[in-house]
Amino acid sequence: MAAAAEAAGGGGGGGPGCRGPAGELSAAWATVSTGLVPPAALGLVGPAAPEELRAAVEVLRRYDLHSVLEEWFAEVLQTDLQASIAPAFWAAVGQHRPGLGEPQAALLLLGAFGGLRARLDPYLVSLSLLERWTRAGLLPAGGSPGPRARANTVIRAILFFSPTKTFREMIGQFYGRAFRIYMHRRVGEARGRDPGPECGGCGSPGPLCWCPLALQQFRQLTEILHRLDLVERVSADAVTTILHQMLEERMERCCRGEYETSFLNEFQEWIEKVIGWLSQVFLPEEAARAGAGPAPASEAGGSLRRWRCHVQRFFYRIYASLRIEELFSIIRDFPESKPAIEDLKYCLERTSQRQQLLSSLKTALETRLLHPGVNTSDIITLYISAIKALRELDPSMVILEVACEPIRRYLRTREDTVRQIVAGLTGDAEGSGDLAHELSKADPVTLDNGQESDDDLSDPEDWVPDPVDADPGKASSKRRSSDIVSLLVSIYGSKDLFVNEYRALLADRLLHRFSYSAEREIRNVELLKLRFGEAQMHYCEVMLKDMADSRRINANVRDEEEKLPEEERPAFPLMAVILSSEFWPPLKEEKLELPEQITEAMEAYSKKYEKLKAMRTLNWKHHLGLVTLDVTLADRTLSLSVSPVHAAILLHFENKSSWALEELSEVLKVPTASLRRKMALWLQQGVLREDPAGTFSVVEEEPPRDRADKVVLIDSDEEGDSAMASQADQKEEELQLFWTYIQAMLTNLESLTLERIHSMLKMFVMTGPMVTEIDLQELQVFLQKKVRDQHLIFSGGVYRLPKSCS
Repeated sequence: MAAAAEAAGGGGGGGPGCRGPAGELSAAWATVSTGLVPPAALGLVGPAAPEELRAAVEVLRRYDLHSVLEEWFAEVLQTDLQASIAPAFWAAVGQHRPGLGEPQAALLLLGAFGGLRARLDPYLVSLSLLERWTRAGLLPAGGSPGPRARANTVIRAILFFSPTKTFREMIGQFYGRAFRIYMHRRVGEARGRDPGPECGGCGSPGPLCWCPLALQQFRQLTEILHRLDLVERVSADAVTTILHQMLEERMERCCRGEYETSFLNEFQEWIEKVIGWLSQVFLPEEAARAGAGPAPASEAGGSLRRWRCHVQRFFYRIYASLRIEELFSIIRDFPESKPAIEDLKYCLERTSQRQQLLSSLKTALETRLLHPGVNTSDIITLYISAIKALRELDPSMVILEVACEPIRRYLRTREDTVRQIVAGLTGDAEGSGDLAHELSKADPVTLDNGQESDDDLSDPEDWVPDPVDADPGKASSKRRSSDIVSLLVSIYGSKDLFVNEYRALLADRLLHRFSYSAEREIRNVELLKLRFGEAQMHYCEVMLKDMADSRRINANVRDEEEKLPEEERPAFPLMAVILSSEFWPPLKEEKLELPEQITEAMEAYSKKYEKLKAMRTLNWKHHLGLVTLDVTLADRTLSLSVSPVHAAILLHFENKSSWALEELSEVLKVPTASLRRKMALWLQQGVLREDPAGTFSVVEEEPPRDRADKVVLIDSDEEGDSAMASQADQKEEELQLFWTYIQAMLTNLESLTLERIHSMLKMFVMTGPMVTEIDLQELQVFLQKKVRDQHLIFSGGVYRLPKSCS
């Protein structure tokens, strides 16, 4: 009304003779006012006819007042919304009370929006007239936004600037029920099931089902919202929340803990059903008709496409999050869980959740795997599964490299890691099939310590860039080509460590077998040569050759013995495993004085060997080997295979039926503590008894109550233990070798720095394939110990020998 008054006044203030035009303008403005807006909004009565409206606009145009028409219309709409329409709408919504049933709440909501439409319909008709007059040239066409966009903005801003919590709950309940009814009917149609006693859509008993009414109300509300162009503003948040909630519930129900089935296709079908419902929300029939609604069909179709993309992206994100949360279990169950890995890979390619995966997997590994309560073999087994699963998930191997670094770092702290890996490679560890299979691959990856050459690069046409989280300092092709064995070996960064450990394992196996049969070991060595090279496995080949030579030498010695007269033959047969000492790992050293008849048999064997191998002799290891005994007592005979220590103990009881522990220890040259543990075998077998304490005697006749089958308990240091020297003993021996060279260096050069000593040791000592290296820190600790023992002097940053030693 203010704009109308100003226009009329302006026309009347033009001077004498202008009353006629002023009256014409006033009449034209009154006609437009009552025709474009509801008369009640202006306090007027009765609208104008369409032809009168057009004539009035033409009058305004002649006087150049048509440009203010849109501005005036928007101002009146805004005033009416604030003063009357919005309060009436929210008053209708406010009639909702807690505990009101869903059907009643839906009717209340539909009534509120029906009243809103009735109040806004005259404005919507007028907007159509304004647009028509603009196209006809009666109103200026310039400016953006247009009258409809501006009016829609005003309506949305005033009505739904801050909707109440009750209103949001009513909208969510309304759309949630409509969605459940729609999906229930679609599933029922697809499966052809008869409805049960309770409706799966509305949740009411069959006779009280109100699904048809709910769908009718849904269509009515959708039509109103599209008519008012409020569908996105009113329903978007509720629809988004419902879809997210339903998707998460369905995923928890169907997917959690199920790794052997792919769910992508199933959920894609479900999403298509969801899109069908969304089309009913955002693409009603009225909107598809050209010009019938406020937005063309192409715009509504674009909105539906955006919703499709949103639902799919949310599915990929939430499904990937679920699988990331379960990735530890998925890796543990691989390859049975391969479908879950493939689904996760597909989703990760469409989301940005790699960092979430890396962080989650690292945490799961550290909390569930990397702690003292888990065996090293179990950690290695899961690491192998991780290599297989994560290679399937990410062919670039970047995820494996980053996420599994805690495993590699933790395995370096375990003392038995190398032995477990080597045992797995050779098939000796429990559940080592994966590693043994990797070792026997037809085309293995050769392990080397050199840098990658240009020849290692793949065809440029096949080149694929690394992900952004890849370490730029590591070669891409090297990472992609790494197999399980190379990844395990690279934990320590040196293949020498693994070859040395295998050498000790091979020696143990050969020395405990006593059959000279080494077919399996020969196969393993040949396979390891493909991985580590022939030079690294040369010592192992010599060890296998020693076994073959021992078989042949024993056969020759046996033939010679059979040619001798009966009285000249040894009292018992003796078979030896003859080792080339330079090529075998250090053996465990224990003192043992054998009975005279055994040493005589050994000397006779040595003489026969010296005839076969000129310029060579044998250095016997008395404590190593296996002795087969037939123990004949008054009431029984026992057949046992025992260690030389056990046999020597019993042989001494042939000549003397009772021995004191200290006396026997002095004869055998075995410490009393160790001897007592060895005596336990004969006590358990009932051959000896201890009575009184510290005195042992033979039990010729066993009491009846003791004749039940006995369980032999072998102590931890019995013949089942390794025949090799312990790592600590080997390290001490190697350090003593280094000490000999260090003394020679300092004798010739008088004084050297720590770094110079280390570099010279690397140059002259640490050159053999089986020599363990000593790092700078270990060397410093060793030299400081020598300084404390007064074998060295450290002054001015250099080491020198004391004058008495130089």
